[in-house]
Amino acid sequence: MILVVGANGMLGRDLMTVLPGELRGVDIGEIDITSLDSVRTVVVTLKPEVVVNAAAYTNVDDCETNRDLAFAVNGDGVGHLARVSADIGAKLVHISTDYVFDGGKGSPYREDDPTGPLSVYGQSKLLGEQNARLNPDHLIIRTQWLYGLHGKNFVETMLRLATERTELSVVDDQIGSPTWTVDLARAIRALVEAGCRGTYHAANAGFCSWNEFARAIFAAAGVKITVKPMTTTELNRPAPRPLYSTLDCGKLARDSGFTPQDWRAALKTYLSLRS
Repeated sequence: MILVVGANGMLGRDLMTVLPGELRGVDIGEIDITSLDSVRTVVVTLKPEVVVNAAAYTNVDDCETNRDLAFAVNGDGVGHLARVSADIGAKLVHISTDYVFDGGKGSPYREDDPTGPLSVYGQSKLLGEQNARLNPDHLIIRTQWLYGLHGKNFVETMLRLATERTELSVVDDQIGSPTWTVDLARAIRALVEAGCRGTYHAANAGFCSWNEFARAIFAAAGVKITVKPMTTTELNRPAPRPLYSTLDCGKLARDSGFTPQDWRAALKTYLSLRS
């Protein structure tokens, strides 16, 4: 049996439909990953063979002012899941982020590249990775720029703003790979079924800026709106962002046989499903 922690989230809901075999999902109200006792009660009672942690505090800017909560959820909580899953002999699958990198490499990041998070969110997620390794049978999957049918995301925000404005300014100096949660769930399934361990990168193929992503969204949705460029400095958000955090997913393809589709193709499918 596979236990999905954070099953009601944007990724969690897709995992509940994509992962194979018997599934059990838990979320807030059923488990508190910041409590070792809560984690032990749920995991020991259910006795899963695999625990997938899709729970996280993901509001990057809020993490800057809620540091303790960010580290409790994204760091310590993963440690609790790692310890208890190891105690019962279960694999831990943990979802991490490109924000563990500083964005200064200038080319796609490989799994063994040095980390250097710029934000509290990135620092807390890096602690989560370190704690996940407390379970020798761990699988850490870094991803980025997620959007899906079951939660707030950049695609939905852009489409909503297009109904309110005739012109938008979107940053054009952050580069990454927009990733559909269904494709990420498929990558996770492939890695689990292949028995992979260690750290992997999983994102849709290709890369772009947020500005280019926004223009692609409007083009695919048939929305006419002016999209102007702006810099991250001009955006002036509380949390610093990595400017170039594209992930090299070659290891995923080599070890699992799964290659995510291009981000533009994924976007078109997503838009067709939401209409």
